[in-house]
Amino acid sequence: MALDWVQVALSKSLNFTPFPATLNVRPKSDDDARVWAAIQSDWPVIPLAPADGGFCSARLYRVEVAGPSNSEKNKARGAVLLPNVTGYPKDKIEIVAPVRLKSALGVKDGDQLTLEFVN
Repeated sequence: MALDWVQVALSKSLNFTPFPATLNVRPKSDDDARVWAAIQSDWPVIPLAPADGGFCSARLYRVEVAGPSNSEKNKARGAVLLPNVTGYPKDKIEIVAPVRLKSALGVKDGDQLTLEFVN
């Protein structure tokens, strides 16, 4: 996220300037893992091409993230960033947002989040 071209590409693709760090989460249950796998194969994707023929393209999925209270006030928009690289963990969900999600949602490591994938 610290790479300038990534920031520029994300801003153009998502219509927001992302906070320069991601929030990484993992599915909590086998059902959650199955939903994440289905999203990756069936959900509309926003392609993120590398700059100047470089490496590491990615896929983006628009998402709303809700913190533990799951209230409207405790939600933030963002996107899941899925790099197209060999060996990337299948259960890693990397979220970009225009704000620092931990602060905006009032969450700490280990808290449960709800992701709602949106078009």
